[in-house]
Amino acid sequence: MGQFQDSVALVTGGSSGIGRATALAFAREGARVVVAARGLERGNDTLHEIQAAAGTALFVQADVSRAGDVQKMIQETVTAFGRLDCAFNNAASLEEPFALTADFTEEQFDRSIALNLKSVWLCMQQEIRQMLAQNPPGGVIVNTSSVNGLGGVPQAACYAAAKAGILGLTKSAALEYAQQGIRVNALVPGGFHTPMLDNVFERVSGGDPDARQTVVKRYEAMVALGRIGRPEEAAQAVLWLCSPAASYVTGHSMIVDGGWTAPMR
Repeated sequence: MGQFQDSVALVTGGSSGIGRATALAFAREGARVVVAARGLERGNDTLHEIQAAAGTALFVQADVSRAGDVQKMIQETVTAFGRLDCAFNNAASLEEPFALTADFTEEQFDRSIALNLKSVWLCMQQEIRQMLAQNPPGGVIVNTSSVNGLGGVPQAACYAAAKAGILGLTKSAALEYAQQGIRVNALVPGGFHTPMLDNVFERVSGGDPDARQTVVKRYEAMVALGRIGRPEEAAQAVLWLCSPAASYVTGHSMIVDGGWTAPMR
C-alpha cells in the first residue's frame, strides 16, 4: 500500500516533463490521479501509462489560463473521485521570444503572465474552495516556480516575473489557510530534462547540433552536481511536500536545482 493510497491528486501540465513524472509517481503510491493538460494526445498517453500499471487516473483536457477550464477541471475531479487532497500546479509555458525587457509587446507580456502566473492563481482559487468545502476539509497545494523566479533573467523578464509572482502567491495563501488545514508550498526547480528545457537549448543554439552540445555543457558546468536533473527527482520532492512527512512545512520554497543557485543564495 502506497503512502497516498486512495488520496486524490491533481497534476496540471501532467502530460510531460516534471508533471508527467509526478503524475506517475503519485499513481505508484496509490493515489487516484487527475492529469490535466492542453494536449490531448500526450495527456491520453500519460493516462494510459498509469492505467497500464494498474493505477487509477482521469485525464482532463484544460487550458488552466482560462477560468472556465479550471472550474471544469475541478468539477470533473470531484465528480470522479469525490474530493481533492493534493494539487500540483505545474503547467507553464515559455512561448515568448527571448528579448530585452523594453522590447516585449504588451500582448507577449499578457500571454506570459496568463500562462505562468494567472493560471496558478486560477487553479489555487478553485482548489482552495474545494478543499475548504469537502469533508474532512484540508489538503496540500504545491506550485511550480523556477530558479528563474529567484532573480533577474536577461531576455526572459516576463517569465522571470511570473515565476517570482508564484512565490508571492504561495506564501500568501500558506499564511491565509494554514489554520484551515491547507498547506501551500512551492517547488523551485532548476534545469531538468523536459521538453521545455530542450526547446530552450534548441532556440539558443539556433538548431545547430554542435552549438547545442556546447550550450548544454556550459549549462551543466554551472550546476554543482554537474548534470541536468531527471524529472523523477523533482517528482520525489513534490511527493514529499504533499506527504504527512512534511506536515509542519508550509509557505516553503523548495529549491531543487543540483546546487546551481547555491553560490547566489
